[in-house]
Amino acid sequence: MLNILVTGSNGQLGSEIQELSKNYKYNFYFTDRTTLDISDPHAINEFVNNNNINTIINCAAYTAVDKAESDIENADKINHLAVKYLAQISKEKNLKLIHVSTDYVFDGTNHMPYIEDDTTNPNGVYGQTKLDGEKAMIEINPANSIIIRTSWVYSSYGNNFVKTMLRLGKEKEQLGVIFDQVGTPTYARDLAKAILDITQKLGSVALASPEEIQIYNYSNEGVLSWYDFAKEIMRMAKLNCEINPIETKEYPTPATRPHYSLLNKSKIKKEFGIIIPYWKDSLDECLQKMGERR
Repeated sequence: MLNILVTGSNGQLGSEIQELSKNYKYNFYFTDRTTLDISDPHAINEFVNNNNINTIINCAAYTAVDKAESDIENADKINHLAVKYLAQISKEKNLKLIHVSTDYVFDGTNHMPYIEDDTTNPNGVYGQTKLDGEKAMIEINPANSIIIRTSWVYSSYGNNFVKTMLRLGKEKEQLGVIFDQVGTPTYARDLAKAILDITQKLGSVALASPEEIQIYNYSNEGVLSWYDFAKEIMRMAKLNCEINPIETKEYPTPATRPHYSLLNKSKIKKEFGIIIPYWKDSLDECLQKMGERR
């Protein structure tokens, strides 16, 4: 029987895993920062021992991209050092570790969808700390463990772009939304299901090299800008809010966003047989769940 520790369980992804967990016959232990401090290696070790954990799914992350530019210590503590400690304990105790990372490890200057081996070059503190966490995990190298990079995550849980657009779409007659940043949204529920299916298969699927950390990309299928995303949210929710395209330079932020975040998902589909939904279908499903589909 798998005893699975899920960190960051009250975030978007962790909440979706909690909801889906009833479909899987495992023992799940859902924690957040109030019940398990993953920046404390002794606390992790004690929790793992007390609950006979054999798999860790790390959904915990410092995701305030702009705030990270001035809050470097806390971003590093969660995105880098905590991952290092989880990897060390996974190595020592022969646990499987699934860690969720981000497209922000890339600089967004590509013109073809990023593959897992492409050169990383973060633009800011958030991306750098997430990359440092990846590097720590790779260096420590717990066997049969993986990193999943994702992008533009949204959910019926937590705060995200979809919820912001729904709120502003009800309050305003028009909005300016960036059109020159291109990528693909990820419905956290789709990613949660993929992670749980992968957890099920980790012991039986032949990884390219089980003795080395494997990196995979995951987002929904398709390609669009934030402007396109906002337009579709308004259309599906039947909100009379005009969306106007603006350039990134018209909306300055403390952190630089990647202009191009498309991820090539061939590897995860091939190795785990994952079927990835089209972004519009997943947005439709999420809005229906929220009662916002008209």
